[in-house]
Amino acid sequence: MSDFEQNFLAGIPLLQMHRHLPEIAMLLLSFLLLYLAIKKKYEPFLLLPLGFGMLIANLPVPAVLGVAGFSAYDTGGLLYYIYQGIKIGLYPPLIFLCLGAMTDFAPLIARPSSALIGLGGQLGIFSSFGLALLISHYVGPYVPSLQFTIQEAAVIGIIGSSDGPTTIFTANRLAHEILPTVAIAAYSYMALVPIIQPPIMRLLTTQKERVIVMPEPRRVTQRQKIIFPIAVTVVSVLLFPAAGSLMAMLMLGNLIKESGVVERYIPTLQTALLNILTIFIGLSIGATATAERMLNPKTLVVIGLGLLAFGFGTMGGVLVAKIMCKLTGGKVNPLIGNAGVSAMPMAARVSQKLGQEYNPQNHLIMHAMGPIVASTIGSALVAGIFIAILGG
Repeated sequence: MSDFEQNFLAGIPLLQMHRHLPEIAMLLLSFLLLYLAIKKKYEPFLLLPLGFGMLIANLPVPAVLGVAGFSAYDTGGLLYYIYQGIKIGLYPPLIFLCLGAMTDFAPLIARPSSALIGLGGQLGIFSSFGLALLISHYVGPYVPSLQFTIQEAAVIGIIGSSDGPTTIFTANRLAHEILPTVAIAAYSYMALVPIIQPPIMRLLTTQKERVIVMPEPRRVTQRQKIIFPIAVTVVSVLLFPAAGSLMAMLMLGNLIKESGVVERYIPTLQTALLNILTIFIGLSIGATATAERMLNPKTLVVIGLGLLAFGFGTMGGVLVAKIMCKLTGGKVNPLIGNAGVSAMPMAARVSQKLGQEYNPQNHLIMHAMGPIVASTIGSALVAGIFIAILGG
């Protein structure tokens, strides 16, 4: 075979696939994500671009073609430039801006005690943070690939918040190397909320507790809705400046919604901008999930710890809700405890669906929104604490 023929054949990626078994494994994983998005409709708005980004990032493009690769690390490529929005920390705060325009804080304002359920949901963050450190301490000396820095442990814990933008924001500041893994884990578990949470909720509640009908929350005035985001911004930025950009954007989006003077902004934030950012984030995360970064024992442990974090977060919220049920004489249905993780609005829908399964007269969705928004705020503040303490 002539040199020309050898070079020509070497330039055809399809004929070289047998040399790229790790990439083939990642391609199969990308097909799975696309299947879940398209066929099963699990978080399709994110998993579809994420799976496609992973697909093209793991296609072996020979250097002899003189073309930039398709991973986020190939300087000069399209996805390299899209990824810069994550690298410089731009996308997560903008996502929070859009979420703020979609969020109703009235349930939290009407029942401030529901913030305690959101606080209980943070159990997932600290439990997985501690487990990661224990694995690193006791297993790491024998399996070096399972050694985690304290920064990596903090980022793994944040998966338990079930808040994708917060997870990305924290990973980018503390442990950039595991960003693809934790982001995929966070969004995957968010998509699996209807599967993961109900067994935990049933396990921790009784038949008597599940049928509790909660009283209607008090009415919240428009003035209170306007003052709330302003007050939270001032307090959170002054006390937790590392999370300031997330909190300020979340509250600005909410103030735009509640002020009633800039209605033209609202559909843009709730649809167009949110959709664009979701596509860019999905593509960017997928484009970082290359075989060399994903196929190792540490990745599997991170994904496993993320699942534990999500489970512990659900447990923490339900247990706090049970305590509140006892203290209020049965006025709190513990099924809203799953909303202690900030999987908005899916966790609230799970509360509603499970509540009506046991009592058709139950309407828990608005009661569950209080803990969810409290958890969103809480997880962002915990992330800010981690960044402030460990970021140096």
